[in-house]
Amino acid sequence: MSDATTPETPSSGNETGQTKSGFLALVSRLIFEEKLPVRFMYKSVPEHLNDTGWRLFSGYEDDDYLQDEVTNLVPVPLEKLYGMDESLREKLAFNAGTVWERQPGSVWERVYDFRIPSPSVDVTITNDPEQFKN
Repeated sequence: MSDATTPETPSSGNETGQTKSGFLALVSRLIFEEKLPVRFMYKSVPEHLNDTGWRLFSGYEDDDYLQDEVTNLVPVPLEKLYGMDESLREKLAFNAGTVWERQPGSVWERVYDFRIPSPSVDVTITNDPEQFKN
């Protein structure tokens, strides 16, 4: 649902234009192997220069499937995704922090209550100089 405070089209300059050099999205293998449509996607902060930060899913992935990103998510050029589903072109222009979903036979709706996963970093913080002697 759209109103003046929650734009759902990239007409607002602060909602788009963040991805300058990236051209790849990570996409669930289910989209290709099972020929399922994209029904859920979010944009995280890109992990490298070619990455747009977009992660696209069918909605049928379970937790175990999602845990094995290396096996189950494949890098795909945005142009290929546009060829599969033209409705993705407008949505994939949005900036990091954006989440979209659609039900079968429905239009894309913006999601505001999904927490985008971030990489886990194991960091120990200390003020004890003795720990640095090893």
